[in-house]
Amino acid sequence: MAKIKNIYFLRILRNLLVLIGIFFSLCLLLAFTTLPFWGFHWLGTSKSELKEEPKTIVLLGGGGMPSESNLMRSWYVEKAAKSFPKAGIVIAMPGDLADSLSTPVLMQKELELRGVKNIRISFEDKGTNTRAQAMNCQRIIKMQNPVLLVSSPEHMRRAVLCFRKAGFEKVNALPAFENATEADLSFKDDELGGNKLFVPDVGQSISVRYQLWNHLKYEILIAREFAALTYYKLRGWI
Repeated sequence: MAKIKNIYFLRILRNLLVLIGIFFSLCLLLAFTTLPFWGFHWLGTSKSELKEEPKTIVLLGGGGMPSESNLMRSWYVEKAAKSFPKAGIVIAMPGDLADSLSTPVLMQKELELRGVKNIRISFEDKGTNTRAQAMNCQRIIKMQNPVLLVSSPEHMRRAVLCFRKAGFEKVNALPAFENATEADLSFKDDELGGNKLFVPDVGQSISVRYQLWNHLKYEILIAREFAALTYYKLRGWI
């Protein structure tokens, strides 16, 4: 009996490993196409209209401070603040406002370094997910006034849908896309010395050095975000 159980277990394990191998092979092949980029782009732009001048710019916090997500979002908020000088700014990030080293306070200091006056800045410091942030913003932003959300591209669609579900009538969005460098990053491997045997040259292949890895990262972000969108939809948050 034990032998039969072991056989069934090994069959299940083998089939599982085969499925995992097929899945990762498909992910790798997909990374050589442009589909991951366009999926990422769609998440960032599908709900990112800017139809009217916002009364409030909402900076939706990401990681800690400093972090790639918060610094990117702060950069875009500074640009938006200059484009709409009459708009107030809400930093939606949980943290202790009495602590000068807390993330929301450091985000405020980052905006001040970029020329945004602190008199324009207020906080939503309680919400720990997008749904809670949208609901808490009801108490500090007039629902009928146009708002401009600033967040990472993969989070943009969910953020807009959450604020609309919470009752905000005019929701605009500004996705914090990063810009690719304009420099030509190709090089000739042999000119840089080192070992030459059995090592392929990759200096002229930007797709292998950068695009492949970026697209694999996009695939993970897209998968995570679609899981979040599904959960939010089932909970009735969007």
